[in-house]
Amino acid sequence: MTALDLSSPVAVVGTGTMGQGIAQVALVAGHPVRLYDAAPGRAREAAAAIGARLDRLVEKERLTAAGRDAARARLLPVEELTGLAGCALVVEAVLERLDVKQELFRALEDVVPDDCLLATNTSSLSVTAIGGALRLPGRFVGLHFFNPAPLLPLVEVVSGSATDVTSATRAYETARAWGKTPVACADTPGFIVNRVARPFYAEAFAVYESQGADPATIDAVLRESGGFRMGPFELTDLIGQDVNESVTHSVWRSFFQDARFTPSLAQRRLVESGRLGRKTGRGWYDHADGAERPEPHTADPAEPPAYVIAEGGLGPASELLALIREAGVEVRERDADGGTRLVLPGGGKLVLADGRTTAEFRDVVHFDLALDYRGATRIALSHARHTSPAAVAEATGLFQALGKKVSVIGDVPGMIVARTVARIVDLAVEAVARGVATEDDVDTAMRLGVNYPLGPFEWSRRLGRGWAGELLDELHGIDPSGRCAPSLALHQYACAADEREDTP
Repeated sequence: MTALDLSSPVAVVGTGTMGQGIAQVALVAGHPVRLYDAAPGRAREAAAAIGARLDRLVEKERLTAAGRDAARARLLPVEELTGLAGCALVVEAVLERLDVKQELFRALEDVVPDDCLLATNTSSLSVTAIGGALRLPGRFVGLHFFNPAPLLPLVEVVSGSATDVTSATRAYETARAWGKTPVACADTPGFIVNRVARPFYAEAFAVYESQGADPATIDAVLRESGGFRMGPFELTDLIGQDVNESVTHSVWRSFFQDARFTPSLAQRRLVESGRLGRKTGRGWYDHADGAERPEPHTADPAEPPAYVIAEGGLGPASELLALIREAGVEVRERDADGGTRLVLPGGGKLVLADGRTTAEFRDVVHFDLALDYRGATRIALSHARHTSPAAVAEATGLFQALGKKVSVIGDVPGMIVARTVARIVDLAVEAVARGVATEDDVDTAMRLGVNYPLGPFEWSRRLGRGWAGELLDELHGIDPSGRCAPSLALHQYACAADEREDTP
């Protein structure tokens, strides 16, 4: 099954930002495009707005003037749904309400031919449920574009329970012909990206709610240590707190209130107060003109230790040993009686975040995971109230000697980056185990859909397949509410790796 022929008309129903973006993608790819909106005059306004965007593409030399003129000639706004007769594909981008979408597609079935592919751009509703209202549900698929559709490459091609393989394949190949990167997935709450991405927000909000760190510090650590493009507080301010919370609630409800998807009370309070982010001028941050952005907590300068003792290596943080030596700090190595750590001259111990609290130990300072310790510009440290100030100062000075800014946070088990990555890996592994998508498609979706520095499976291979499960086991032991409970799939994933390694 191949992509739709370029001579085949494509219709977009709903002419908001997303609908206009999808129409532009199909138009630039070479299709005749018809626009329809239930509100009188909206389709004509949308056509004019798309034409203005084409003009800007010409100005930026991304489209020729002849290409623009040809695209404009292929764009047709219509005032009646019957104007979509003869289309080969209809993509819907209307209000996120099941009844509204079902009613629209029932009406479309009376207009378009039986071989017309019908698609929804829903991000939170069940593709199966929308298609369940149709006479021919086999031709119904999800085509979930990401905003802005002309710029972001990812498209999730979602098969509902009744979707025919031929329909899903045609939708997939058409998206690819439009210059997008499609990933195939089954109809599950949140599909790939909105399912696997929930911990990125949830863990940050949990750290904040426990008073472990402030939003600016959490954002900075995830950016400068974790390698994420944006922190969760600034990102949800950009998305809109109401929009982000709505997706979280939808996934949570769809998974029968699974504790791992529990929404944030702090975010609920923001929404209730009308502080929705940039669009209202205030969210986690103040976005008013001239407002000062709060600075992340950064420790004052401290003297580095003269030496450290490395016991048992540092596992995923082993590259730190070379950095410490390059900074002129002596590294003495000795065998460890279990565990891996750096012992400081004053007797304090530096331990990579492992899901335990520092309160459990004497003079232990945890340090957070980094995507790349050499490239990281900030490291978070965590300690208990009874940890000696000397141990904290030596740990701070050590990382400062490596050229890192240091953020000291509260006694947060799993810290910030480590617990976030562990939970993302868990949900990704579980999604693959349940047949939602392949490992490669999950990694592609998370890198392209939300700009993660690594896909979850790429990260897992780098850290070790058992790493996430071990950290989550510790977190679940401390907090048995279930929100950090590792899945059975993650346990099986780690065990399968051990079996392969033992095979000659």
